[in-house]
Amino acid sequence: MLSLQKPLIYLFLSYLSLVLFNQASYAQNFPASQRICGDWENQAKSLRIRIYMEHQEFKAKIIWFSDTEGKPMSYWKDKRNPDPKLRNRTILGMSILRDLEYKADKGTWENGKVYDSKHGKEWNASASINKKGLLKVRGYWHFKWIGKSMIFHRIR
Repeated sequence: MLSLQKPLIYLFLSYLSLVLFNQASYAQNFPASQRICGDWENQAKSLRIRIYMEHQEFKAKIIWFSDTEGKPMSYWKDKRNPDPKLRNRTILGMSILRDLEYKADKGTWENGKVYDSKHGKEWNASASINKKGLLKVRGYWHFKWIGKSMIFHRIR
C-alpha cells in the first residue's frame, strides 16, 4: 500500500500544477478590460451577479440572492420600478448594470448605469478592481462622492 501512495501523490501534485499553470496563463492572456467579467458575490453574501460583455459594453445581471422570508427567488418581482410595464419582471436574471466602458488609462470601468430594484431607481455607475482582487461598484448621483459602493469578491 505504501508503494502506491507515492505515485498517487506525484500524480495529484502534477495535476494541481497543471491546473494552476493553466489558470495563470489564462489570466495573463485575458485582456485587462475583461478582468471584470465573471461571477461576483457581495460582502454580505446576499447577492451574486454575473458581469459579461455584450456589444462592446459591460453588463451585469442577478444570478442569485438570499431571501429572508423563505419564498423562492422566482417570487420576487421588480414592483418598485417606475415603469408599470416592468413591475412584473422577476428579480432573478434581471439586468442591473449596463453601459460600463473600460478606461485603460485608469484601469476602471466608467459611464455606466446601475439599477437598484429595492428603490426602483437607476444611478450613474463606475467600477474598479483593487489589488486584492475585490470589485467595487459605485452607484452615484451626478458626482461620485454622492453615492454608495458595494464590494464583491470573485466566485467564478
